[in-house]
Amino acid sequence: MKHVMKVLLTGLFIVLLGACGEGRNDGLAAGTLERNRIELATEAFEPVAQILVREGDKVSAGDVLLRLDPERANIRLAATMAERDVAAAFVAELEKGPRGERIVAARAALAGAEEALSETRRALDRADALLKDKIISQARRDSASLQYAQARAARDTARAQLEELEEGTRSEQLDQARATLLRADLGVQEAQLHLARHEVRAPVAGIVEALPWEVGERPTIGRSVAVMLADGAPYARIYVPEAVRATLTAGAIAQVEVTGIDDIFVGHLRYISSDAVFTPFFALTEHDRGKLSYLAEVDLEEPKAQDLPTGLAVEVRFPVEVTK
Repeated sequence: MKHVMKVLLTGLFIVLLGACGEGRNDGLAAGTLERNRIELATEAFEPVAQILVREGDKVSAGDVLLRLDPERANIRLAATMAERDVAAAFVAELEKGPRGERIVAARAALAGAEEALSETRRALDRADALLKDKIISQARRDSASLQYAQARAARDTARAQLEELEEGTRSEQLDQARATLLRADLGVQEAQLHLARHEVRAPVAGIVEALPWEVGERPTIGRSVAVMLADGAPYARIYVPEAVRATLTAGAIAQVEVTGIDDIFVGHLRYISSDAVFTPFFALTEHDRGKLSYLAEVDLEEPKAQDLPTGLAVEVRFPVEVTK
């Protein structure tokens, strides 16, 4: 059925073109065949380490086109992974709770602190008695009092540490440690993504058009390091005369003639600009308005159009108006 429709449309094109007469350009627009042009930019300020393709090569989606030097990115990834491992170990320790040996050691430390406190208490009592009898100075008594205060503070610290161990890990501590681990995990993912982007891959199947950098050169971030032409049928980028523009809407059927190709291709008008090019409309007289042109794009959807070279000159006629 599709083949029959194409034959009928082609016949209709020929009849309408014959009716237009020789030397007339009714419905004619000129332009070139184009494909979607994709510029791949670098996201890392590193030298080009390896180029795996050449200009003109056909590539598939996901193929590596070139690689940037990954040494600095590898170091960054290793550092973030080490931070993640430390955070994970701390979370595991908190989840398990304190070991029995630590509790035993804390109890012994508390007992020692209490014994030291008792000793300094007795020393302070002796100093008070000697000071009363005026055997020692006030300074020596104050020194004994200071030692007692320090011993009491040490006892209180040892007691608090033992109580903390006996109660186990608080939920707030565990939540904080898990949040730190999550942040470390995200840091690893970011470093992995940064490393992956040292490989410039083809986003779609197509042809490598340009490789502007050589191995050893260091493109700045955001600069294009590879240019591709997307695979598939090309489209015709044309300039439609003002007289024809008024009759066209998106979806109009077009007849496309390619320079050097005998076949006639059927296409559909995908886009036509509402703004004239070359000379602004308000600067023209009524007589000159016919010289205006409007940028338009016509899709070539037939399988035989898949291998047409980019850049060839085309002539496009719109003998039939079709509205979606």
